Amino acid sequence: MAVSGRRQERNREPDKRSPDGEPEPRHANPEERLERLSALQLLDLVSVQLSGTEAASARALRHLRYRVEELEEIREQAQGALAELNEAVEKLRAPALRLGTLLRRIGEDRALVCVGGGEYVCNVDPSLPEAVLESGMRVLLNEAYAVTDSFGMDKSGPVVRLTEALPDGRLRIGQDAGISDAVVIRSDALRKEALKPGMELRLDANQRVAVEIVAPARRFDRSLARVDPILWSDIGGQETAVQAIRDSIEMPILHANLFARFEHPVPKGFLLYGPPGCGKTLLGKATAHNLRLQIQKETGEDRPEYFLSVKGPEILNMWVGESERHVRELFSQCREKASEGHLAFLFIDEAESVLGTRHGGRVGSAIISTLVPMFCAEMDGMEALRNVVVILASNRADLIDPAILRPGRIDRKIRVRRPNRAAGKEIYGIYLHERLPLAEHREALIEVVTEAHFAESEENRFLEVAYRSGRREYLHRGDLASGAVIAAIVERAKELAIKRSVQTGTESGITREDLLTAFDHEYRENELFPPTDITEDWLKLTDFDPENVVRLTPYRQRPDRERRTSI
Repeated sequence: MAVSGRRQERNREPDKRSPDGEPEPRHANPEERLERLSALQLLDLVSVQLSGTEAASARALRHLRYRVEELEEIREQAQGALAELNEAVEKLRAPALRLGTLLRRIGEDRALVCVGGGEYVCNVDPSLPEAVLESGMRVLLNEAYAVTDSFGMDKSGPVVRLTEALPDGRLRIGQDAGISDAVVIRSDALRKEALKPGMELRLDANQRVAVEIVAPARRFDRSLARVDPILWSDIGGQETAVQAIRDSIEMPILHANLFARFEHPVPKGFLLYGPPGCGKTLLGKATAHNLRLQIQKETGEDRPEYFLSVKGPEILNMWVGESERHVRELFSQCREKASEGHLAFLFIDEAESVLGTRHGGRVGSAIISTLVPMFCAEMDGMEALRNVVVILASNRADLIDPAILRPGRIDRKIRVRRPNRAAGKEIYGIYLHERLPLAEHREALIEVVTEAHFAESEENRFLEVAYRSGRREYLHRGDLASGAVIAAIVERAKELAIKRSVQTGTESGITREDLLTAFDHEYRENELFPPTDITEDWLKLTDFDPENVVRLTPYRQRPDRERRTSI
């Protein structure tokens, strides 16, 4: 339709007007008038002048006009395509524009911009709103280094740790890779943020402006924001260990004036050591909760507890420096919480796996050789109990490096022993509480299962111990009892009672048969005996005196006929 419109326009007889639309002067030069006409207009003018000629000449003239019109259209299209091509070529030949980081505004029409490490005072396009130009934003600079556009905050950049917030608003940052500290400025987005040491910040690409607070990397699950309310009465058979912990932890806080008067140093930490399953972790958790209760009772001040729990192997990392960084993070987290008024506890279970004795020249101990000094340095740089309580738990305290256990670092070593008959009865009473459905009187059930557990009978013989003198002794199931084993026995008994209730359709309480069956099954499934070449190591886990022991073997009951013959 556009082409036909142009044809109709051109088919009109040219009026006596100039190309700019003004009427032609009456006495204009004819040559000048013809120069202003296009080819089609000239052809139309000739057609008018030859309107009285022969029909054949008229047809040829019309055909010529169509041909000229097509050529005109092709020429216009070619000119348009050529203009577009020239425009594309000019864009490709134009130099790239630069991106920089806006440091601050200078008046209304200028700004200080960092580009590639250098600083420039640049003019600002007046059409840009002032709201889109904030410190830390990426801005576009043209060839004349004038700010022409804003791209907002950069989405990438190095992450650093805040060391100190300076009084004038600048920030001192540090990096874990051994690079020296640096000072940067805040972006406008962080101007009103309360920044604290230890926070992770992201810098701009030029590393001049802190633009964002970065959430800390997701660490392995080790922190308990809320400690379970475990009372000292919930821990059975460990009265000696509980009292030692209370003397080491509660007294220095509740009676700080007396400790200062006697110039008695406050312990920085303590070690819980003993056989597995005897409540070392439980004691650590209970320490945090009961200390909070005691402070609230004595002073009326409620200080929330922060229990940071980590197992030793979780700290180890194959990458150089990562294990040491984890140790620094542990102490840094606890210090930060302590500065906020929390009761901060750092609990490291299986401590021998990361704080073991250093052995020079052994490839396998390379990580330990660097972790132990790092831990010692953190302990020495920490204020006493007023800051963080460090609790180590280990089955093999003899494998922990002596530099860790020396006074001034781990000041108290508390032995957690296996429960005897009285302690076992107390633990059974905790797990067989009155809220459970019991088929018999609670005290009778506790007495029956305790007697079966700690009886020194033929059925309960577990290990045979041979001495250098030729004498033999036996370890019974009660000698290898632990709080974890007792809890497992009660859980098995619950499972048997539930299964019976499902089968009969009526609720059936826990019976003595359930407890005795669960007791027998638990020990039969855990008959894992050590090879004889690690007798000493095994005995260290049994509370049994290993002196003069030459062999430790599993006890196998003889058939009844053989026993009668021997008798």
